Amino acid sequence: MNNLTYNEAKKKHFQTLKQYVPIVERVHGGSHPEFHTVRELFDVIMDKTKEAGSKKPELSEEFSRLREITDNYKVPGDVCESYEAVYNMLAELDNAYHA
Repeated sequence: MNNLTYNEAKKKHFQTLKQYVPIVERVHGGSHPEFHTVRELFDVIMDKTKEAGSKKPELSEEFSRLREITDNYKVPGDVCESYEAVYNMLAELDNAYHA
């Protein structure tokens, strides 16, 4: 699982993340304002990945910011399973990107 390439992780998670991120932002954005930034960064990651086509996009800065604002994808104690799933998927994408 930890040996996924970025393209494999992208195929595995992008569709689910596209569904979950806006919902989690709507549900938890009020009590977790940092999630608005998570969504913005995810949107940039999606756009850059799409633009790169088959090449590996330059996402070091975005993943660095995600780690910073999520405290290395630490899941808050008062959130739903979807929030946790988003952080887990983003962490896996991050790991695959830097592998």
